[in-house]
Amino acid sequence: LRVHMRRYLSFIEVEKNYSKFTIRNYSHYLKIFRDWFEKHYAQEYIEKLTSDMVRRYRLYLKHFEGSQGKHLSPTTQSYYVIALRAFLKYCSKKGIKTLSPEKVDLPKGEDHAIKFLDRDQVERLLTSPDTSTMSGLRDRTILEVLFSTGLRVSELAKLNIDKIDLKEREFGIIGKGRRARVVFLSERATDWLNRYLATRVDPYQALWIRIPKSGEWDPAMGGERARLSVRGIQRIVEKYRRSAGLPIKVSPHVLRHSFATTLLQQGADLRSVQEMLGHKNVATTQIYTHVTNPQLKQIHDKYLK
Repeated sequence: LRVHMRRYLSFIEVEKNYSKFTIRNYSHYLKIFRDWFEKHYAQEYIEKLTSDMVRRYRLYLKHFEGSQGKHLSPTTQSYYVIALRAFLKYCSKKGIKTLSPEKVDLPKGEDHAIKFLDRDQVERLLTSPDTSTMSGLRDRTILEVLFSTGLRVSELAKLNIDKIDLKEREFGIIGKGRRARVVFLSERATDWLNRYLATRVDPYQALWIRIPKSGEWDPAMGGERARLSVRGIQRIVEKYRRSAGLPIKVSPHVLRHSFATTLLQQGADLRSVQEMLGHKNVATTQIYTHVTNPQLKQIHDKYLK
C-alpha cells in the first residue's frame, strides 16, 4: 500500500501537474486511510480491499476527531473519500487489481447558502478605502479588481504587473487545477489600476505589495517578500467590510460569488460565467442559479400577491 501511494503521489505531481497544495492534502488524506488500513488489516494488501472495508473506514471518518477534538464535517469527510477514490482509479489504470472506484460513493454533503452582496452593498464596500493614501489606493484597486474579475484570492495574489494588458483590459492566468483562462477587466477596474500603478516607483514585479509605513522602500525586502499575501488580502477585505458597515462577513470569495450572481442576474449565460470563473464543470457554476433565476420570482409573485 505504501509503495502504491508513493507512486500515486508522484503521478499526480508529474503527470497530472497538481499544485503543491493539492498534493499536500491528498498525501494527508491518504495517510489517514493507510494508518487505519494497516491498523485493522495488518496482513492484507490493497488488492484485498472490499466495499465492506470502505464502509468501515467511512464509519471511522464519521467518528474521527482532529487535533482540536472536533469531528469532521460531512464536506471534509468527502475530501478523504475523494482522495481514496482517486487513488483507486489510479490503481485501476495501472492494472493493480483492487476495489473498483465506482463502488466508492461520496458522503452526502451539507447544503450551504451562498453569501453574496447586492450592487448597493458592493458599492459601499468598494468606496470605503481612503484613496488619498497609497495603501488606500492599493486597497480600492484590489477590491475593484476582485469584483471585476471574480478571481480566486490565490489567483489575485500571484499577479505580476507585466502580465496585465491594460490596453486590451485582459490578462491570462493559470488557475485551479492548472487550467489556463483569460480574465477580463471592467473599464472602472482598469481606471483604478492605472491610478495605482502610476504611484508605484518601486522595482517589484508583484502587482500587490506591502506598503511600508515609513514611505521608504527597503531594498532588502526583496521581490517576493514584498508581495502581499493571500492572508493580507483577506484582512484588507474584512477591514473595509467593517468600514462599510455590511451585515455579513465578507471575504474575497464572497466578492467572487457577487461577481457571478451579478452576471447571471444581468442575463449572462451559465456557460460564459463558467468560463470566467474557471470552473471545470458547469455543475459547479449551477450553484448560483437558484439565487439568480428571475423566472422563479415572477412565478412566486404571480401566485402569491
